[in-house]
Amino acid sequence: MTTHAAREQQLREPAAGQTRRRSTGARALMLTATALVAGATGVAGTLLHQNVTAPDTSAVDAQAAALAQDIRGDLTTGFASPGRTYGGQFTQGTIVAQVVAHGGALLRAGPEQGRSGGHVHTAEVMLGLLPPGTGTVDPDAYPVRCYRYTFGFGAHSVKQSTMPCPASRIDGNPGSPAAQMGVLLAHRPSGTYVYRKMATAGYAHTPQGVTDLLNDEGLVAAVDNVRMASARAGGDDVHVFALRIDDACHYLRMDSSPSAARLVPLWLAPADEQEACGVKQALAAATLYGIDPAKAG
Repeated sequence: MTTHAAREQQLREPAAGQTRRRSTGARALMLTATALVAGATGVAGTLLHQNVTAPDTSAVDAQAAALAQDIRGDLTTGFASPGRTYGGQFTQGTIVAQVVAHGGALLRAGPEQGRSGGHVHTAEVMLGLLPPGTGTVDPDAYPVRCYRYTFGFGAHSVKQSTMPCPASRIDGNPGSPAAQMGVLLAHRPSGTYVYRKMATAGYAHTPQGVTDLLNDEGLVAAVDNVRMASARAGGDDVHVFALRIDDACHYLRMDSSPSAARLVPLWLAPADEQEACGVKQALAAATLYGIDPAKAG
């Protein structure tokens, strides 16, 4: 009887090590199951949050694609030499006019270093600041996005890609870069199509001539404060001016050649040059973009 009872006791009470192994395994299984459930819930919650809060970028992306197409169009018009020609005759002002027309601002621009002798240019833009057109657009459906464009010879050279927007203001001051660009656009000269193609022929390449041009074209109001610096651009009859119109820096290219009527003479300087606003930057910006290989040799 004693032996039988002892045998039953052994069957009912497993060894201490076996108990610990079973207990540890059970806890591990429970923790794993809990983690899987929590993880699935977390992922589902995150995806649901993204679906609810992620902005619809399609409207801004459409503007970015349209901007690329407009630049391609600019690069296939201009030079009138016979035969196969590429490369429109335009300056940074053409880019700015197109960017503003699509509701954005130019962050920075210039030639790519070490690329095609400086004939490949890059423009970084922020779109979604102002919905193009006259209709109102829900801001949540029109988020701020940034894009990079590169271009060189002809329409085929234009490349568009997305890029992260700056994390801080371009001028290094605290605050939102989007708000900085919005204020910059708000300080544009008056006029619906202020950045447009127009001739500057007939105006003296002097501060007084600049003042006459701005007033005659209705580009400034009587209350606007205009300060300027100037420099001659090469041997041609071209002068460029860096203008501080109230709080916004602009560049002006004064050109007497007949082809200059196809250019945008006045434009908002890129955001990264707003502080400097000098003739050195204006000279570089006023250089003709788009090279005709037939004329470039």
